[in-house]
This record gives sequence, C-alpha cells and structure tokens, in this order.
Amino acid sequence: MTGMKQLYPFLDTGGPGGDGGGPGGGPAGAGLDAVLADVRRSTAEKAREIVALRATVLDRCGDDLTACAARMAEAFRSGGRLFTFGNGGSSTDAQDVAALFVNPGPPARPLPALALTTDAAVLTALSNDVGFEVVFARQLAAFGRRGDIALALSTSGDSGNLLAALREAGRRGMVTVGLAGDGGGQMAGTPGLDHLFVVPSTSVHRIQEAQTTIYHALWELTQEAL
Repeated sequence: MTGMKQLYPFLDTGGPGGDGGGPGGGPAGAGLDAVLADVRRSTAEKAREIVALRATVLDRCGDDLTACAARMAEAFRSGGRLFTFGNGGSSTDAQDVAALFVNPGPPARPLPALALTTDAAVLTALSNDVGFEVVFARQLAAFGRRGDIALALSTSGDSGNLLAALREAGRRGMVTVGLAGDGGGQMAGTPGLDHLFVVPSTSVHRIQEAQTTIYHALWELTQEAL
C-alpha cells in the first residue's frame, strides 16, 4: 500500500497525523472527490474543445474536402491506389486510413490502399543505408505511379521525410494530400501539393483527433462520389 500511496498520493484519504480524515483534516475521501471533480471538468472541457475544433475545420475545409474526395474517387476509378504515411502517432493514423479504405465493411466498396509505415525491414534498411528522410519517398519511387494518391499525416507539417515523399509523389503525377496542424508548417509551402487540410491548434492531441474526422470525412465523400 505504501508504494501505491507514493505513486497515487491523492488516493490516501488519511489526514495529517494519520487520523483517518481527509487532507487538511477534512472528511475521508474529500481529496479523492476533489480529484475526480477536476477530472470531470477537464474531460468536459476537452470534449467541448474538440467538438468546436472539428466544426471549425469542417466549416473551413468543407468545399476542399468534397473536391479532394472527388479527385480521389476519379483516381480509384482509373485504377489508382492510395499510399498513406506519417511519423509516430501519425504513423498509426496512416495505418488506420489504409485499413478504412481497404476494409470498410459492407455495403461500402473496398479500395486499394497501403500504409508505408508497416514494413519494418524496408524502413530500417532505408534508414540505415540512406537516411530516415527517404523512408517514404523511396517507397513511392518504387510503387507509385501517375494517378495514385499520396496522403501524408503530420501534426507539425514540418517532417522532412513527409515533405520529401510529397515532392516525389508530385513528380510522379500522383494526387497529393496533406494533413497538418497549427499553421500547416513547411507542408503549407510544398510546391504542387494538391490538397492541404490544416487543423488550427497547437495541441498534438486535438490535432490528431480532428485529423481523424478529416480522413473519415474524406473516406465517406469518396465512397459517395464512387
């Protein structure tokens, strides 16, 4: 129990001197009640924040989301494939995007998509032999072709390997899509980027939550366009 008290002191309802009272001599459990109240307030505040942020993004980007989805649908109709990529938490989001398009569940139409973040041998070989900045660009150079789609996810918009991959995709005539946060970072200045969706927040958590809404909206609109 001593170890638990050290890790989670707010669970100790005993007051000074061990008299069984709450912190400062209050009733037992008063400290825990205060912590739980803070958690409830924080959770409600975060929920309100992400709802408002998602609404802002969809209001600002609604027309471009529709246009991007139409272009993606046309690419799929012509035999194109979707390649997704990102770093860290965005790498798992990239995998989520690919899984969503490949295995949407009936009656939605499965579409060819691949996350470039899943092959450990390729990622480590390129990182070790060339450099981490090429781990996605080299894969697009090997697999990508005109009419495919490249979708990059980033919270900062400044990841060098994503920018290199978007440039490679642009050179190959692929449809290029970027998701970023704050002001868009360097991604906002990438030449030839077809569509950029920026979440106006500096919180990594809120950015990633809103980006989830963006790519789900893109998926739904693409399905409708098809």
